[in-house]
Amino acid sequence: MTQSTASPDPSLQDMRRHADPLGDATIARILGDWPAQGWPGDDAPQCLRIAEVNRLFGEWTDNASLAHWQAPSTVLGQEAAQALTDYVRQAQVLPPWADLQKIQRAERLFMDHGALSCILLFCSSLPECYVLPDLADVLHTAGQLEQHTEYRIRSTAAMIFPVMMRGGLEAPRGAGVAQILKVRLIHSTIRNLILRGAPAQALQAARPPLPALAVSAARPSLYQTLFARGWDVAGCGLPCNQEEQAYTLLTFNYVFLRGLRRLGLGLPQADEEAYLHAWNVVGHVLGIESTLMAHTMDEAQALFARMQARGRSEAIAPDPRPALGAALMQTMADAIPWPVAKPIPVPLTRYLCGRDTARDLGLDRRMPLASGLLFWSVLLLARGIDTVVRWVFPRFSLSRTLTRALGYHFISRVLMSQTRPLRLPEALLNQVDAVVNGWSDDPLAPAWLNRLEDRLTTAGSWSPGLARANAPR
Repeated sequence: MTQSTASPDPSLQDMRRHADPLGDATIARILGDWPAQGWPGDDAPQCLRIAEVNRLFGEWTDNASLAHWQAPSTVLGQEAAQALTDYVRQAQVLPPWADLQKIQRAERLFMDHGALSCILLFCSSLPECYVLPDLADVLHTAGQLEQHTEYRIRSTAAMIFPVMMRGGLEAPRGAGVAQILKVRLIHSTIRNLILRGAPAQALQAARPPLPALAVSAARPSLYQTLFARGWDVAGCGLPCNQEEQAYTLLTFNYVFLRGLRRLGLGLPQADEEAYLHAWNVVGHVLGIESTLMAHTMDEAQALFARMQARGRSEAIAPDPRPALGAALMQTMADAIPWPVAKPIPVPLTRYLCGRDTARDLGLDRRMPLASGLLFWSVLLLARGIDTVVRWVFPRFSLSRTLTRALGYHFISRVLMSQTRPLRLPEALLNQVDAVVNGWSDDPLAPAWLNRLEDRLTTAGSWSPGLARANAPR
């Protein structure tokens, strides 16, 4: 459990006791009360209803499918079905402050940066996501991420792609809102399982910490693992609380933009603020309070620093973060075909995230000298060439070409494998495939630089589109 080692941030401390009233009330209506004697078994009514909700997620294929959707009562029962129907009707509505032009501008930015965004997801957003000890602990329990790192990566991509592809948030044929509503309800389900009931009950002042339960099964289900883990609301707040969700949101918008800056590819202020805005709309649909959203990079930087300082004031034993960091780095190393370059994700993550995050994740250890020299030589040389050449060709960026090439390897090996397709509806999966294949050429680079990138991406890689086309159905 978590123990405080410094004075907490009062405002953020309060947000740890807030979660998602709509999502939590929906899941409470669907599941009802858990038995008091302990885990009721995988065939309990609550587990059958969770399984049915997961099955019904398959009907949310795009935003248009949500418009008049109603949950059947065959398995859920009338009350639970009505709860799910009410949730879809309320949660799909975008906030009145959503700016369509800014959203479309953010979509274009995502498409323009293409495979580069994958590097920033792997080496910046996800590592920063593991920094808060309580959040890392819940992620560890929910996914056993040391053994299933790709699951976390692929689940994240299954939301990011639909959200940021053209029309994802506002068009009927887009699928961003549909994917967000699934993620939001999954968060509420995790909370309900860990707390063994609704958060409102867990917040009662007199309620003692929930003890961990013995697990007799050799391979317990995810539901049983979450139910049995134990939780101290007084010390840890609610699992997947408002602060943690807002922090995660910042890793997708602020940390992405910060990564571009650190690679020498920073965007104009209006573009940065459009990207922040689009993800704030995502945050609203996820149930994040507007007071925890940042609208400028300065606001985002300050809020992110406060959240990390609050998180680092907590000590947790055993600390899950180094194992999560090591598993993430190994997943990336496995996707790199050149032996000398396999350790490169470690110094790249250090460079993008900074020393404190590297230390939190156990990435501050010594690495092979040859790999370290390769990374810093290439980085400094690329940044130096970019600085000089841009005086003549303003759109030139060798740094962008190299990181895009590395990103394309990760996309092909981890995200677009035909043996482990993203968990998306078939039509949406085909759209994602088309988008990724469209990233083979950089729209911001001259033709000769695209030819250089083609040579890099074909060295030991493969085409996800071709693999999918030849895959057995």
